[in-house]
Amino acid sequence: MKSLASARRAAAALALLLAANKGPVAHAESIRLEGAIVHTVSGPSLTNAPVLLRDGRIAAVGPDALQPADQVVSLAGLHLFPGLVAPITVLGLVEIDGLRAARDTTEVGDYTPDVHAWIAVNPDSELIPVARANGFTHAQAVPSGGTIAGHSSVLRLDGWTIEDLAVRRACGLHLYWPSFGLDVSPRPPGAKADAWKSPEDQVKERDKKLREIDEFVDQAFAYDRARTAAGLAQTPPLTLDAASGRGAGLVETNGFRLVPAWEGMLQVLHREEPVFLHADDARQIESAVAWAVRRGFKAVLAGGRDAARVAPLLATNKVPVIYEHVFTQPPRDIDPYDVQFAAPTLLHKAGVEVSFSEGTDRFGASSIRNVPYAAAQAMAFGLPRIEAWRGLTLYPARALGLADRLGSIEPGKDATLVAVSGDILDLRVQVSRLWIGGREQSLASRHTRLYDKFKSRPAPGR
Repeated sequence: MKSLASARRAAAALALLLAANKGPVAHAESIRLEGAIVHTVSGPSLTNAPVLLRDGRIAAVGPDALQPADQVVSLAGLHLFPGLVAPITVLGLVEIDGLRAARDTTEVGDYTPDVHAWIAVNPDSELIPVARANGFTHAQAVPSGGTIAGHSSVLRLDGWTIEDLAVRRACGLHLYWPSFGLDVSPRPPGAKADAWKSPEDQVKERDKKLREIDEFVDQAFAYDRARTAAGLAQTPPLTLDAASGRGAGLVETNGFRLVPAWEGMLQVLHREEPVFLHADDARQIESAVAWAVRRGFKAVLAGGRDAARVAPLLATNKVPVIYEHVFTQPPRDIDPYDVQFAAPTLLHKAGVEVSFSEGTDRFGASSIRNVPYAAAQAMAFGLPRIEAWRGLTLYPARALGLADRLGSIEPGKDATLVAVSGDILDLRVQVSRLWIGGREQSLASRHTRLYDKFKSRPAPGR
């Protein structure tokens, strides 16, 4: 009995320890940050302005923050920014791109709206601390595969489990728009019939895909109407089981059977979530945006290589752009060398909100730390500095539906902040301290561990 009681006490102590270190738990203590240049992003930058953090949120900024606090932290000589937000990533879904077992980004099937990315995230990914070490506090994990790939999720880069990390499990549905490019090369001699398609056949195939998208959405609306007629209008959509990751299954209510795939469309049909349109070519973007407007959906353009070419269309329909192509080579022979560098400036001048991303390509997860330098390059080609900052903080937070919590330093928002030795856009600056929800984070990563290991390596011959 004595050993059993000891085991119980040990288990209780362990539970308290885990609870104390769990990411989402807010800290009751108050912290006052002093001496920094505070870049609020939503407003002016403030020199030597205190910031008061309480219960995991920003309680006050400026003179109002001069209140008693449990802890006072000096940030003299540093610049304080809101935590950076990385949209359109595969962070947590890819560890080693060349290893199939370390990739979990793609679902089988062309239409899988019931897929939710958060359930596949690896909370122990070595790439999460790497992104965090350069100022990123949140990221959007995006599914791929097929035409409608499922729902992305917003991750807090701090936590023990996937439930800890997923601060918004469904932040938008991802639609990969059919390509409008045509291969006009002649049929090679001896090519098999199914290995080459004429331009006419390619157009027919593209038109077929476009019709399939419309038919799928029409069926989703029909399902929603039948669901409402069955008296289920107030019943929330089926959700994934957090423990197993399996769907909630087919449930019959009033003789109506809930179908997970159609349930996954409801939040988009009701305009509670945006549709992320993945498109790069100008014709592709025009087609996708026109479709979203016709359907009445909230839309966000992801990729957007040629977005500057159709900037008035995007501005008129208030479609923000998550731009992935600052360092992409000019796609056409007639394009100037700086066509991609200057694209964010042209979009901004047209009235389009531009966020920055490294995309979901093979190095997308490991290259998140480089996103600030894409914004810096755009600034070098005309983008105002404040817009470059907002493209890393406030604008992605808006696109992900979290602008009430993230993206700027304002009272009421999460105490998610990063202190750096200079402008966050400067390649030479160092991230000194970082807080997520009021909890200060370690800036150690595999990179720092390897640096510490090899900096003391003995010289050859010793």
